Amino acid sequence: MKSTRHIQALTLVELLVALTVTAILLSAVATLAFAMTSASQISDDVLSKQAQLRHTSLRISNLLQSCLLVCAAPGNDIAVWRADSNGDSRINLNELVYVERGDGLDRVQISEFDASETLVLTLAELKLSGTKAALLAGHDSRSAIFLSDCKNVQFDFDAAPPYTRFVTVAFDLTEDNTDHRYEISVALRSWAGHLLDDTGEALVSDDD
Repeated sequence: MKSTRHIQALTLVELLVALTVTAILLSAVATLAFAMTSASQISDDVLSKQAQLRHTSLRISNLLQSCLLVCAAPGNDIAVWRADSNGDSRINLNELVYVERGDGLDRVQISEFDASETLVLTLAELKLSGTKAALLAGHDSRSAIFLSDCKNVQFDFDAAPPYTRFVTVAFDLTEDNTDHRYEISVALRSWAGHLLDDTGEALVSDDD
């Protein structure tokens, strides 16, 4: 006696339902994968910018806390007398640092000069807008960019240079498609106001 097996094939409707369910599942998987990739990219971007922010805050804070004078704020820059390295109570070129925000107010960086550059500068010269360009053109210098993706960089002072004793560097940083405002506020702990003459326009001479 032979047994008969009945093989039932899928109907067209069942096949269409199966294909639809499969398409929905694949779409859900693709959407989840895209979301996870986007979240990972956003997280990496935020972490990178936070690392730049910490580095910028540390470098700018260390520079301004230990500097002797904020000499001037010509154009989009701050001219900072970093230290009196040779003890002559004069602003030598190799002791000068420019904190810069660029023509588009879109970066935070510094420029400084070679250690062998001993040219003496006056406060009056540092207030001139063309002094920095002339110095960069005529002397060896180096620049370091701390933040390059920021916007609307502003410098604020508690008093006009060289009487400044408190500086705020503020800027917008875009994270996760949203602009966040940050501020680096620093007090000059080594302010050398005693080296200013009565007018505040020059440093006292050795005979004063």
